[in-house]
Amino acid sequence: MPLFTASFPHTGEPPEVLPIQTRLGAHSGFGGRGVVIAFLDSGFYPHPDLRGRIIAHVDAVTRRVISGDKFFHDHEMSWHGQMTSVIACGDGCTSQGKYRGLAHGAQLLLIKVSNFHGHIKEHDILRGLLWLIENHRAYNVRLCSIPIGGDRPSADPDHPLHTAIRILYDENVLTICAAGNSGAAQLLPPASAPEALTVGGVDDRNTTDVTCWRPYHHNYGTAYNGAAKPEILTAARWIASPILPYSSMAREARWLAPLLRVRTLSEAEALLAAGCADLRLGNLPCALETEAQLAALQARIDKYKLIDAHHQHVDGTSVAAAIATSVVAQMLEANPRLRPGAIRAILRATAVPFPGVPEAVQGSGILNARTAVLAALAH
Repeated sequence: MPLFTASFPHTGEPPEVLPIQTRLGAHSGFGGRGVVIAFLDSGFYPHPDLRGRIIAHVDAVTRRVISGDKFFHDHEMSWHGQMTSVIACGDGCTSQGKYRGLAHGAQLLLIKVSNFHGHIKEHDILRGLLWLIENHRAYNVRLCSIPIGGDRPSADPDHPLHTAIRILYDENVLTICAAGNSGAAQLLPPASAPEALTVGGVDDRNTTDVTCWRPYHHNYGTAYNGAAKPEILTAARWIASPILPYSSMAREARWLAPLLRVRTLSEAEALLAAGCADLRLGNLPCALETEAQLAALQARIDKYKLIDAHHQHVDGTSVAAAIATSVVAQMLEANPRLRPGAIRAILRATAVPFPGVPEAVQGSGILNARTAVLAALAH
């Protein structure tokens, strides 16, 4: 048996986090080719899994919005946008194809909307959306993925974020929003816009055995017009996501992740000796002589949720929204004529009911990725 254990549910050794393709049973013949997706998030990083497909990076941190191919990022604020964009659209090059996103052929327009204090407020989201409204035709954007929420609930049809989502919808751009992670019976703009596709989560326990699945603690409620939300659910936990390159976590993961495979103390000690500087071991010696020393290393592995030297597992409706976005990109590759209303209708009609979960919480049910793409083809 390995000396250290993975912090995610798994069967067999070595431990494995299932790829999205496997957990969703998704169609393998489409990768979102020809589809442009706009992501609005706190910040982004040009991860190798996105190479050659980022058509522009937009810095909407101030009223003077800057667009181009230069990245304005810091490590702390770049992580979340890297997570969502790579989960949806990564080509899997850092995992030898294993953790490839379903929209691995799509192009990306990345819009940074955090402020100088590292926060995201409604006016920051709106600034990014207004830029997108003005520029979506120039980039041929069909989808907008928003994994972040506003400041407070609103039932006002004329709320600026509701209005922006409605304008994009009328312009043939579907916005896909995260429902939120508190489990509360309330939604924040823009997820409360009727025209948004609002996505909740499923905890599939890292298995394809549906009898083990449980609902994620996502928010639910109604849009300002009374329509129930979320519309659909999809995987929101135990999802492989890239570690931010050149971060302190990346340096430590290089040495900590291999510990999940070692079976002897001597193997572990050799790794610790080689990675002593990156690991910042402090008073922890390379010789593992006590249970406390083993527990300290296990705690670091758990803290970072490590899968391997380049990936950790993540959760949240931000993840679910990214996955749903990638499926819709597949649908648009299959049938570019689909308009937002048709996409929403297909997803709801093909979703699978979640037994035992109230309708108010699950909407139409669990996203059926393969069937939705086939229905798009036939539409």
